[in-house]
Amino acid sequence: MKILNANWWVKLLGLLPGELNPNEASWLLSPQQHMSLMGNRRAQMILNRVRLFASLFAVLTPLWVLVDLLLLPDPLSWQLASLRLLATGCFAMLVYCYRPEVSLLNAWRGMAMLFAVPTLFYVVSYVLLAKYQLHGVSAAVGTGYAFLPFILLAGFSIFPLTLFESVVFSAPILIAHVVAGYFQVPVVDWPSFWGAFWLQGLIAGVAALAGVCQLAFMIALVQQAVRDPLTGAFSRRSGEEVLELQFILAGRSGSPFSIAFLDIDHFKTVNDQYGHQQGDVVLRQFSHTIAQGLRKGDVLVRWGGEEFLLLLPNTDCRQSMHALQRLRRHGFGSRPDGTLLTASIGVADMQEEGCTDWRQLVEIADTRMYQAKQQGRNRIVANQEIKPVVMLGPTA
Repeated sequence: MKILNANWWVKLLGLLPGELNPNEASWLLSPQQHMSLMGNRRAQMILNRVRLFASLFAVLTPLWVLVDLLLLPDPLSWQLASLRLLATGCFAMLVYCYRPEVSLLNAWRGMAMLFAVPTLFYVVSYVLLAKYQLHGVSAAVGTGYAFLPFILLAGFSIFPLTLFESVVFSAPILIAHVVAGYFQVPVVDWPSFWGAFWLQGLIAGVAALAGVCQLAFMIALVQQAVRDPLTGAFSRRSGEEVLELQFILAGRSGSPFSIAFLDIDHFKTVNDQYGHQQGDVVLRQFSHTIAQGLRKGDVLVRWGGEEFLLLLPNTDCRQSMHALQRLRRHGFGSRPDGTLLTASIGVADMQEEGCTDWRQLVEIADTRMYQAKQQGRNRIVANQEIKPVVMLGPTA
C-alpha cells in the first residue's frame, strides 16, 4: 500500500520537505519495506524502551500493595497483593533476563511480553473485584484498577511503531476491556462501559500517531546519518554495519552472498584536468546510474574516494557477474570530455571463497579489483575457477 499524497504526510508529521520521500513515507504503514539497517536500529530502540517501561512497572507495581492491604477487604486484598508481586517478578525478569540478540522479531517479542503482563493483571483483577460490593474508599481503590488499560495504551506513544504495529499491539488491550466487562454483565453500566471503550480507542489513536511521528523522524535521521551526502550511497561506516549484518544472515541461512568492489577508471585525471567540482559530478553520476539498476535488497556503499562496494545478498558469483554485466550495458555515465565512464571491478562470493569474516571477503574483492586495473581496466575479475576474467567492451 502506498501513500497517496506524500506532501500531506509531511505536513501532518511536521517534517521539512525532502526529509521523507514518498517511498520512505510508505514505511510508516508497515515494517515490511524497511531496510535491514533501519530495522536493526529501531529494534535496539524498542528493546531499550521495553526495559525502561518494565523497570518503571517493576518499581511502581508493588508500591500499591500496602494500599490494597489497608483499604480492601480480605481475602481480596491478599489476592490482589499476590497478583501484584507476581507481576513485579515478571517485570523484573524482563529487565534482567531478557537480553536477546537485537532483531525486530525479538523487539516485538519483548513488547508482547511487556504488555501481556499488565493486560492479564487487569483482566484477573477485574474478575476478582467483580465478586465484591465495595463502598466508600474501597470502591475508589477498586475503580483505580479500571484505569490500567488507559495507561497501557498511552504507553505505546514512547515506541517508534508503524501504523500496522500500533494496531496489532493495541488490539489485545481493547479486547481485554470487553472481556473484563463480560464478567460484570448483570451490573455493568453500559453507557459508561462503551464510553470508556471509546476513550481507550481515542487514546490508542493518539498513541499510534505519536509512534508514527517518532518513526518518521527516526527514518529521516537514519537516512541522513547513513548516506554519503555527495553520492547518496551508504557511507562507509553504515555500509560496514549493513555488510556485517548481511554476512551474518547469509551464514545462518546458508544463502549465497556476493560483493563487488568497483573503482572508477582514471578518476584522478578528471580532478586534475577539470577540477574537483567536475569530479563530484562524475561521482554522483556513477552512483546514480548504478542505483537505478539495483534490485531491491542490493546496497551500494561509497567505500572511499572513487571506490564503491556493491552488496548482493542471495546472489552467487555467476549471478553477480550477470548483474554487473547488466549494469555495464546500461552504462556508468560519461566523463567531462564525453567519453565513456568505466570501472575496474573485483567480485568475491562468501560461500565459494569460504570466508568466515566479512573483512576477508572485502579484501578478496579489493585484490581482484586491483587485478582488473593491472590487466587493462574496464573489466571484471572473479574467481578464476568459476569465471574467467571478463573484458567489458564499449557500450553500443
